[in-house]
Amino acid sequence: MSTAPAPDPKRWLALGVIAVAQLMIVLDASIVNIALPSAQRDLNISDADRQWVVTAYTLAFGGLLLLGGRIADFVGRKRVFVIGLIGFAAASALGGIASTAGLLYAARGLQGAFAALLAPAALSLISVTFTETKERATAFGVFGAISGGGAAIGLLLGGVLTEYASWRWCLGVNVPIALLAAWAATRVVRESKAEGDTKYDIPGAVLVTLGLVSLVYGFTEAAKEKNPGKSTEVLGWTDSSTLTFLGVAVVLLVAFVLWERRTAHPLLPLRVALDRNRGGSYLVFLFIGAGLFAMFLFLTFYFQATLGYTPLRSGFAFLPFSLGIIGGAGVISQLLPKLGPKPLMVPGLVSAAAGMLLLTQITAETSYWTHVLPSLVLMSVGMAAVFIPASSTALVGVGSHDAGVASALLNTSQQVGGSLGTALLNTLYAGAVTSYLADNMSKGADQRKVAADALLSGYHTAFFWGAVMLVLALITAITLINAKKDDIPAEGAVGVA
Repeated sequence: MSTAPAPDPKRWLALGVIAVAQLMIVLDASIVNIALPSAQRDLNISDADRQWVVTAYTLAFGGLLLLGGRIADFVGRKRVFVIGLIGFAAASALGGIASTAGLLYAARGLQGAFAALLAPAALSLISVTFTETKERATAFGVFGAISGGGAAIGLLLGGVLTEYASWRWCLGVNVPIALLAAWAATRVVRESKAEGDTKYDIPGAVLVTLGLVSLVYGFTEAAKEKNPGKSTEVLGWTDSSTLTFLGVAVVLLVAFVLWERRTAHPLLPLRVALDRNRGGSYLVFLFIGAGLFAMFLFLTFYFQATLGYTPLRSGFAFLPFSLGIIGGAGVISQLLPKLGPKPLMVPGLVSAAAGMLLLTQITAETSYWTHVLPSLVLMSVGMAAVFIPASSTALVGVGSHDAGVASALLNTSQQVGGSLGTALLNTLYAGAVTSYLADNMSKGADQRKVAADALLSGYHTAFFWGAVMLVLALITAITLINAKKDDIPAEGAVGVA
């Protein structure tokens, strides 16, 4: 007579180590935003290129996340978890000492690649470490709380480190944390790995990652100046270099889909993504990522470059957004079983889009309390009403063997959306700024005022298109999501980032 294996006696210590690693990943997405204006000045990064500090991380993370999950399952989750921590520490150290913009971008890309190993390994370790249903629910609750609240900690920590030390410490702070967590993991985390076939879809990972990089690079090229320092004209969307990168991106991404259809071990099983509710959830997260990541970027520059906020004050200014999501999540999780996903997602996205549009009214004279705070509250409450239902509809009708990839696809969609949205909106921002300067910088004009107004014109353009992204998410939810409250799985997808 067989008996169930005894629970791991060190499981709660292991959860502590896994939670620290997850917190570090979440922190890194927000901590760098606050530091970006300082890093841009220090390394002489252009406005067109500054988005690479964000997108190099999110592209590598999103593009390699599914592959990272398979590597963790087959090589050994504990081993990959430790490798991910050590690699993340090394990449963070490299970014902290970067002397050029290119080195900083490379370090951020490496951070994203190691995060793509670390995050799914952490999630899998919780599943295999906690075998009792109630304990597993508690463990996932801790994991989810860190995923939701970690961004707020990152904003404040980024402000403190940038203001009182240096922007470099926003990267350097990861080194001791990651190394200590790796050392602890070797002692308290139990090894596990998946049995059976261990084939990797390397061609798929290469095609999708290079395709996304080429797409972002095409967006960036469109925002570059034709003659740097001599004119305010940008290359634009019809320039040959822009069209070349965009064309290569289309070819690579189409090749990726065709490859996934024919390979026996796809990185992205199309059966998972092509379901109406699941595919709708991924598109909603893609558009939300595009709008929200860009909102954080441009609002940070508005706070520091236009309003003259310190990095720490900027971090506090974002705090209502994080608190709104955390507070709203508790209410929404209670309403979801009663109302179902769509009645929550639609008003949530309407609220978020309205909040983003409100940001198009900001000026150098408007008050934070009358213009920025209401928009942050509208967006955060709206996002809480979307994140939880969309995480659940991502698992509607999925088989147990596809549950891991279905959950990971949500995070991939958000990271990829953030990469593409940040690059695209930064390009539209740069175009609006240069256009305003060209139209208003006459001989008798007050050059400082025109330059300040040009930045505001850029912010307004970026926030408008951010709102468009949220409206696209709204249209997607209305047209594709049709799951009822009885269709929602008992355990929703758990975000890894």
